[in-house]
Amino acid sequence: MRVIVRSVSELCITVGALIVLFVVYVLFWTGVKADSVMNDQIDQLQREWSKGAAEHPAVGPGASSSPARPAAYHYGKPFAIMYIPRLGFTWNKPVLEGTGTDVLKKGLAHYARTARLGQEGNFAVAGHRRTYGDPFKDFPELRPGDAVVLTNGTTWFTYRIDKGPYKTVPTDVEVIDPVPRKSGYTRPGRYLTLTTCDPEWGHSHRLIVWAHLDSTQPVEAGKPKALRR
Repeated sequence: MRVIVRSVSELCITVGALIVLFVVYVLFWTGVKADSVMNDQIDQLQREWSKGAAEHPAVGPGASSSPARPAAYHYGKPFAIMYIPRLGFTWNKPVLEGTGTDVLKKGLAHYARTARLGQEGNFAVAGHRRTYGDPFKDFPELRPGDAVVLTNGTTWFTYRIDKGPYKTVPTDVEVIDPVPRKSGYTRPGRYLTLTTCDPEWGHSHRLIVWAHLDSTQPVEAGKPKALRR
């Protein structure tokens, strides 16, 4: 009997240790790896841009109605960097094409069926709330009027949040429509939608913010006002 009790106790200790290691992996190690991967994605973009590989046109308010053809977006590849001052002036994340689980481990993910950056329609982006670098951990702190700034290497795009965080269910796919009905927008425009999971450690719901393209400027003109301290 003592042997059985001792064996069960040892098994419980082993299982407990494995659970602790798994929690450490989820909470810490995936974050360390994701931060490294996201930094690599940003470095890759900046190297390409420094060689003149950024080919996206400047689009948005005041842009030509017939811009040059934008560069292709390739699944799993980064094409822009996002900055959200509300989340910290050191907060910057790469934006990659596609929303597969493999892509979301590397940074923020662009819904492929939505508009491209700066173009008319709804440019929609998803990000993890927790794990894999916790890019949208502080998502609930976003407020109307906050700036969301992106660059594709040639142009700065400054969006301003109009509504959110709005809570909904995962099946509410209308939130990334070209003109999202619940956003308050009533006509076509150049919009941005950000999505993440809720609650913080769950995925039963989604948090959404909607923004409109407020301004653009060439990279050569320096950082936009929203990113100046």
